[in-house]
Amino acid sequence: MEFSMEQLIGKASILIEALPYIQKFNGKTVVIKYGGNAMINEDLKNRVMEDITLLKYIGINPVVVHGGGPDISAALTRFGIQSEFINGLRVTDAQTMQVAQMVLIGKTNKEIVSLLGTKGGNGLGVSGIDGNLIQCRKCYTQVNGKDTDIGFVGEIVNINEKVLADLTQRGYIPVVAPIGVDENGNSYNINADTVAGAIAEALEAEKLMLLTDTEGIKESADSTEVFSVLSRKQIYTMIDEGKIVGGMIPKVEGAIRAIEAGVNSVHIVDGRIPHCLLLEIFTDHGIGTMITR
Repeated sequence: MEFSMEQLIGKASILIEALPYIQKFNGKTVVIKYGGNAMINEDLKNRVMEDITLLKYIGINPVVVHGGGPDISAALTRFGIQSEFINGLRVTDAQTMQVAQMVLIGKTNKEIVSLLGTKGGNGLGVSGIDGNLIQCRKCYTQVNGKDTDIGFVGEIVNINEKVLADLTQRGYIPVVAPIGVDENGNSYNINADTVAGAIAEALEAEKLMLLTDTEGIKESADSTEVFSVLSRKQIYTMIDEGKIVGGMIPKVEGAIRAIEAGVNSVHIVDGRIPHCLLLEIFTDHGIGTMITR
């Protein structure tokens, strides 16, 4: 394919637009929560892996935390186990926990590592069990003001960030499955958005990026306008007013905790857009919703 001089200059302009961002974020850590349709659509999978590999090659340190809800739901269906969600969290009995651990660690995690490898990325898969990376305890969720038992769902107590820092320094792209372990060696399923926020906090990341199946945060479900920037105060108000509900709640709660702990910014990005990570990080306009202090 031949390009005109004008088209070639246009390509150079794109690189120049990215230059100040490459300089600004060189050596910084970006935590990416990988989920939604970007984990299902084959073309989007490839585009995300290309983005992550490019980040590593230009001097940014990506850390990937993946979900796996669709894979877990499909496996549970095959085993004849029904799924139930409360406040966006999967109710996880012992049987469901076994399936979740099998799927997240044995299937989803390794598929991501393998796909990164096809792009030249040196991915290395770990779970929260490895090296006590994610230490947790049993989590309860509030329903009508009361603590509700949702099974083997974990609340993070500590992140052993040295595990990830060591992998990053050795040139790897850590790929983290959101399974934690308690002091007695019991495994717990943890919401991947929550894990990503805690890891971003522990690593003092420059950015936390949450890939979703929405354009960003809107005033209402019927609204076409996406908020480009929101403060944590505005987020709390929208939760109280019932404008942020369901699976978006753990996303924004994790985002706020990360912001309060020193992460510079959190981005809720539409993972259905090809090369969404590059568009958000390296262009003047960006996409999605950025949450700030």
